[in-house]
Amino acid sequence: MLALRLARGTHPLVLVRRLLVAAASAGVGFLLLCTLAYASTHPAYSTAAVLRLLWCFVPLAATVQFAVAVARTDPGTRPRSGLSAVGLGPVRLSLLAAVSTAVSCALGSMVALLLFLHLRGDLTGLPFDGAGAGLLNADAPLPMAAALLLLALAPVAAAAATAAALRTRPVQAEMPEDGTQDPMPDDQLPAPAAPPSGLPWGVALTAAGLAVEAYASRGGAGSPFPLPGRFDATPAWVLAGWSLTAIGLAMAGPGLTYLCGRLVQAARPGAVRLLAGRVLMDEARRIGRPLGAVCAVLSAGIAAFTLYGTGPRPFGPLTALGAVLVLGCTTATLLTSALEARQARAHTARALLRLGAPASALRATAALRAGVLLVVFAPITWAVAKLAALPLTG
Repeated sequence: MLALRLARGTHPLVLVRRLLVAAASAGVGFLLLCTLAYASTHPAYSTAAVLRLLWCFVPLAATVQFAVAVARTDPGTRPRSGLSAVGLGPVRLSLLAAVSTAVSCALGSMVALLLFLHLRGDLTGLPFDGAGAGLLNADAPLPMAAALLLLALAPVAAAAATAAALRTRPVQAEMPEDGTQDPMPDDQLPAPAAPPSGLPWGVALTAAGLAVEAYASRGGAGSPFPLPGRFDATPAWVLAGWSLTAIGLAMAGPGLTYLCGRLVQAARPGAVRLLAGRVLMDEARRIGRPLGAVCAVLSAGIAAFTLYGTGPRPFGPLTALGAVLVLGCTTATLLTSALEARQARAHTARALLRLGAPASALRATAALRAGVLLVVFAPITWAVAKLAALPLTG
């Protein structure tokens, strides 16, 4: 009930982000139901059904990541010292955020179920002259218990991840009534953030993923990089290799972002470069992992285009839906994390403006941060894509 009251009084942009989470959950639920329908219609092709289910976990992971990012930027569940006095500490607020996330994802799952049943003709007859009957395997009954179990994956996973991610957030002090905060004295500036420790492990996992993909391409029959729309070869090792590469890039993202901050501050930095580098170092953990995930998705897209860009596409509408979900959720997660970082340093920006810093300097700082991240991460994305596609094209 408290979650619903907070939802009614929240900002419209927060509601839009929650609706986007519900839409992503609906897309994942629709893919899972299509996998279940395929398995119930083709019991002899159990391996293909399992592989379809494994591919569905990629957009599921992207949706969970996006749901956690949206929950972190929700002002209604942000821990404050005043709320702790009435019993709403960080633990209870994390549970409240988990419940709100579960409600949004459950709404999307129910929409996916109704749409799936409608397109199959289980509610009011076949729509669109039965165009989707073959795609959704409408000739076999749908096991409702298994369908509800699959639809519960997104709400449960998103709620658990949200509760785990928000439980350890620091309590923020109450802001004054005029929305300002006293500027921090120059002699009390915080020390630079400690460097993230996941860069070596991220590089190792990325290399291991590329090696697994290269091993999977040897002596395989059919397509070297099969997608869920066609099962003329076994993509399990390819999926495992890409998963290792994605995890490695996500782990290496914070370390690379921290190194970008150190690079900006090198060789006698001015005020703009010093501020941009310090911000990148402080925000390395917050935006590094989403940035690494976006690099992994883009590298997979570049590799797929390298393999199939000039030939027939071996994928159908369900593969396209999964690709849109993964790319959209990872990009939205990065933008949401950037918004969270902007909210976290809002008081610092106001203090700098009160101290006389021009607004153009803050805009130049933001442009410099974006530019250096693009210069560092774009070649890495391109290199990983080419290394992943090289053994497959050979």
